[in-house]
Amino acid sequence: MIALTTRLFPLLIIIFAAFLLLMITLWKRNSPARLRDIPALTRLYRMLGLSVEDGTRLHISLGHGSLLDARGGSALAGLATLRIIAEKTSVSDMPSIASSGDPVLGLLTQDTLQAGYHAAGVDELYSPTTGRVTGLTPFGFAAGAMNISRNEKVSTTIMLGHFGPEVALIADTSDRESVTMIGASDDLSGQAVLFANTEDALIGEELFAAGAYLGAGASHAASLTVQDILRWLVIAALLGGAAIKLVGTI
Repeated sequence: MIALTTRLFPLLIIIFAAFLLLMITLWKRNSPARLRDIPALTRLYRMLGLSVEDGTRLHISLGHGSLLDARGGSALAGLATLRIIAEKTSVSDMPSIASSGDPVLGLLTQDTLQAGYHAAGVDELYSPTTGRVTGLTPFGFAAGAMNISRNEKVSTTIMLGHFGPEVALIADTSDRESVTMIGASDDLSGQAVLFANTEDALIGEELFAAGAYLGAGASHAASLTVQDILRWLVIAALLGGAAIKLVGTI
């Protein structure tokens, strides 16, 4: 019985989270989302408009994580953000560029960019070369991304995905070229580098909040609420378990 309950528990959590997401999404469609201020995402929203006015590019890098393992979550969050950025900057003379270090992720990057152009009604302006696989190894990927920041008239580099210590090379190039850098990684070493080299760092689950702050839709705002609910349930379970154990020892 205990073994069966252990196997079913993750499934029950998924079903519960999906139910909450559906209900809260329907609620968010009828009421405006209230989001706490995250300086890095506020800066990102402002840079979207400035890049179009200044005639500069945004470089969105999704890292080199595979979609077939645990690192895929951060890549999917980056794709959601890329979709909104592509739509908002599609009419610019200098359209946004996306880079990645995984072939499958590279194909999804191009598809996401095309979807953004389609949503803006300017399919004819889309170019497949704006979505690039810059390398198949961590440092090869970083070398290619460095070249984009150096030679493509980039004003802001947005890094959302799986990055390791090699992200220091991209950060150094961005600093030399006076390129604003905003980013977060699901890897602790990459997160440490980004925290030290960005003025407003994204930390932890803020990586998954970018879509909601850029207006991706009610489902993104609802996902943040579901995250908060599940976080408090975990905290309550930990405190309850500690209290039960403490009472049992008295």
